[in-house]
Amino acid sequence: MRYIGLDLGSKTLGVSISDKLGIIATPLKTIYYENEDLNNLLDELKNIINEKDVNGIVLGLPKNMNNTLGDSAQRSINFKELLEKTFNIDVVLQDERMSTVEAHNIMLEGDLSRKKRMKKVDALAANIILQRFLDSKGK
Repeated sequence: MRYIGLDLGSKTLGVSISDKLGIIATPLKTIYYENEDLNNLLDELKNIINEKDVNGIVLGLPKNMNNTLGDSAQRSINFKELLEKTFNIDVVLQDERMSTVEAHNIMLEGDLSRKKRMKKVDALAANIILQRFLDSKGK
């Protein structure tokens, strides 16, 4: 079963994809959008879902450190509903706490410049979110 992982930001959507067996996640791309119009993301996601034969979506849920849900989490919940309605595909919410920090740390260890980190952080965060989900399924 192939999944895509999504990290929803206010202006970007990080996208990662699993292998066909649903074991290993790989960063795919970052999609930029304007005016917080999430509908603008649907065409590009439709292309990815169709081209890659995706069976499920894992969407990051940005919980607060005290496990409460804030405005960003509500945006993700609303986006989940939009994705399910549009694509008729299961969408799983995955706790994404610290995924962006982890992505930055990985790139710092790789000695990437700030400019390169900013271009890649969303896709790498989506990858971390998806890999956490895949790892939890294997247990």
